[in-house]
Amino acid sequence: MTIEPVLEIFGTYERKTVGELREVIFRNFAASDRYGLIFTLMMAFDLKSDWDYLEHVKSIFAPYGTEFYYVELIAPQEVRLARNKTENRLRHKASKRDLAISDARLIQDDQNYRCVSNPGEIPFDNYLRIENADKSPEEVARLIQETFHL
Repeated sequence: MTIEPVLEIFGTYERKTVGELREVIFRNFAASDRYGLIFTLMMAFDLKSDWDYLEHVKSIFAPYGTEFYYVELIAPQEVRLARNKTENRLRHKASKRDLAISDARLIQDDQNYRCVSNPGEIPFDNYLRIENADKSPEEVARLIQETFHL
């Protein structure tokens, strides 16, 4: 939800602007009395910078005693490519509408990074790994709610 408005305004993906927008949203949300923010990230588990980014996000919320829940969603590439083309995704995510670029980015990320954790690698409390190729979004949400008692 931070990439899309930047695309609307600039016409292209602007990494610095997206990062700054996320930072403002995190800081303001953390300081608010609102409950529950879902943040998604394509994690490259083999990049220290991605691990550092997660710690940075946590540090923004730390002064407020925020509890974190980590969910890793796993599905084969062909399933993710098919999901990339769904009506709902294309309606809500302008960044996915150029299917050739979007699909190429997904495939390239899979080739260049390790996008699935190794067993026992995740050091966080409140961690759940879900293989969701055969699960609906509602089933995944219910599993998360039940696991974490939300």
